[in-house]
Amino acid sequence: MNIQEYLIDPRGKDWRKLRAYWIPLMPDDASLWFVNRLGEIIFASPRGTIHRLVVGSGTVEELAPDRQAMARLLDVPENADAWLRIALIDGCARAGMRLGPDECFGFKVPPALQGNYEVANLEPKNIYTHYSWLSHIWRQDEIYWTGD
Repeated sequence: MNIQEYLIDPRGKDWRKLRAYWIPLMPDDASLWFVNRLGEIIFASPRGTIHRLVVGSGTVEELAPDRQAMARLLDVPENADAWLRIALIDGCARAGMRLGPDECFGFKVPPALQGNYEVANLEPKNIYTHYSWLSHIWRQDEIYWTGD
């Protein structure tokens, strides 16, 4: 497996702006490591633990205690498929979907609104618009549930 086939090319993107949509879920002092083609950010916390920001649901998962452990865990096919969304990305490729320079595979109906993680629910989207839209949904959901 070539991991690059499942990642977004980070060059030319304003990651500070993209990450800002997701503060506080992804702290400003976190170190971006890589981003899968669904726009999910794998990052290191200031303590060095590795996390995944799942933009579709507005959640953060701790994946590994450090980068070395994460690299070993990615060698496990089930982990790689889950964290890189290999089956979905392969399905998008088979369906003829291709990404432009500022695109990720985005949801027609986000999981936060009962959409599914399936090829039929994905399409190429501008990553800035995608992050903005999903973070807005997440913030509205947070306000609804907390009453703030």
